[in-house]
Amino acid sequence: MSSIIAQDIENILSVDLPWTRLAGATFVITGAGGFLPSWFVRTLLRLNDLERQPPCRVVALVRDHSRAMERLAPFLGRSDFHLMTSDLRQPIRSPFPVGYIIHAASPASPRQYLADPVGTISVNTEGTSHLLSLTYANRPACLMFVSSGEVYGQTPDGMINEDGYGYLDPTDLRSCYGEAKRAGEALCVAWSRQYGVDTRIVRPMHTYGPGISLGDGRVFSDFVADILAGRDIVLKSDGRARRPFCYVADAMVGFFTVLFKGESARPYSVGNDQAVLSIRDLAELLVSRAFPERGLNVKFSDPASQSDRLSLIQGSTPDISRLRALGWAPTTDPVAGFQRTVRSFEETQQR
Repeated sequence: MSSIIAQDIENILSVDLPWTRLAGATFVITGAGGFLPSWFVRTLLRLNDLERQPPCRVVALVRDHSRAMERLAPFLGRSDFHLMTSDLRQPIRSPFPVGYIIHAASPASPRQYLADPVGTISVNTEGTSHLLSLTYANRPACLMFVSSGEVYGQTPDGMINEDGYGYLDPTDLRSCYGEAKRAGEALCVAWSRQYGVDTRIVRPMHTYGPGISLGDGRVFSDFVADILAGRDIVLKSDGRARRPFCYVADAMVGFFTVLFKGESARPYSVGNDQAVLSIRDLAELLVSRAFPERGLNVKFSDPASQSDRLSLIQGSTPDISRLRALGWAPTTDPVAGFQRTVRSFEETQQR
């Protein structure tokens, strides 16, 4: 683990939240080898290391054991960590009584979900249903569904309202992700209303930071890979689409804030409304402000070959008023956030 990740986790745990409520609880974390869920694993295990309270137990569910080892290998052998290989399309059993379920298993980049649209839909529908059944069986357990800002679809002015939604074409293959997340949210609300299951819904929006999967097709991942390799950044579109970029440590504080303080079955957007940049502006920011000493440039290529992966959503400024009302606000600007991201990778590579 890089010193930057370690520092970020210390900062997360220093936030004034009721961490003692997690004492002795069992967490089931799906997709635990992925970017965001692995941050949940790290944070909870570090909370145990601080020995402030009886330790919680982390049950990490993964589909691909070998891939999960890239992030989870350092935790093997810990008595508070249990790694399980599981297919979420099948009913799920936990070897321990469950207190919290973090359901974050899902392809998240266009390259991933366009390659497996059926799997993307299944893990967010069948998988969510099985996990809600497990939560019901372990009441008063709580399930947090990690949804996505993609559920908002295309809005006329690019503004997002937590009570409003834009257009998604269910016959567009790219919509498999946004529609699957919408269905997962609907399941959480249905189980909450009909069976009294305690659920939390969070909608992360363009979250980046140490540990992202480099070159997975998302612009911020590709840009970080370019910086690390010393390559000029090549844009595969006109770069006008605007996105809110949220640093992962800020997002994690937002997730835990919802877990502790949020209302059941009510969705909360988790994004940085002060860091809405066009793709071109982000590229220029990286080469001219975050890493000017590297002498890189921004260039353009013909976007035609990428047309199936380009989002039709041209702008998205998040409404995070619900989470702000709970006392949360992002604190990391894009220059600092991307500097920390790149330096974390470099620190790890030098070992």
